[in-house]
Amino acid sequence: MKSFTYFQPTEIRFGRGRLDEVGEMVARYGKRCLIVTVPIFPAFEPVLERVKDSLQKAGGAWEHFDGVVPNPTTDWVTAGAAVAKAFGADVVLGVGGGSSMDTAKAIAVEATHPGTAWDYLFFKTPPSSKTLPVIAVSTTSGTGSQVTQVAVITETKTKTKSAIFNALIYPKVAIVDPELMETVPSHVTASTGFDAFCHAFESLLHPAASPYTDRMALEAIELVARYLPVVVEDGKNQDGREAMAWADTLAGVNW
Repeated sequence: MKSFTYFQPTEIRFGRGRLDEVGEMVARYGKRCLIVTVPIFPAFEPVLERVKDSLQKAGGAWEHFDGVVPNPTTDWVTAGAAVAKAFGADVVLGVGGGSSMDTAKAIAVEATHPGTAWDYLFFKTPPSSKTLPVIAVSTTSGTGSQVTQVAVITETKTKTKSAIFNALIYPKVAIVDPELMETVPSHVTASTGFDAFCHAFESLLHPAASPYTDRMALEAIELVARYLPVVVEDGKNQDGREAMAWADTLAGVNW
């Protein structure tokens, strides 16, 4: 058997109803939390209210940055970092899909370092231990960002996409609550679900694949093949949403 090394520091809290634990998890790492989301829309509003209620019950203060856009840009990361600095945030909570979680990770770097997040890409200067801790709450099943050390961002001026890749931006805790995926539209369910499939398939082909990662990748592929058509057809199917949330997580830890 080939030699391999595997590292995954994120605590994964998986299961229905786990969103209500977010305040307790944030309180482990700080008292002043920046919540990072897309602009609020009706289906998402109850999720945000539950988050705020949980933070309040845990005795934390919060500020909300709702400037996340698809394919996050450096301009919006800088705007979020400015809010974090003005508020004195000591922990960043990304709630949403991959764009929200990636933005939260990039803000955690920029809010505590000179320059911008773009200065700390994987081939540039690595971020330091000043990076704020990140908590992630996933609301889609596809990107796996809740368990990765990657924050994909686009530089606004040059329209160049790249990524921060560093163990310091692994979320400290990932809350994966399949209940949150039940209102995701079918077209988003389909595209994010296929994203999870691609991540798992890519990990099988990677030269650094190992027996450990292969098992997770194969399970993720099997789950997507079986349950993605189910949840595209019926987004309220609980078994399907749980299976896809788990497939997404498995594919993410392999990425």
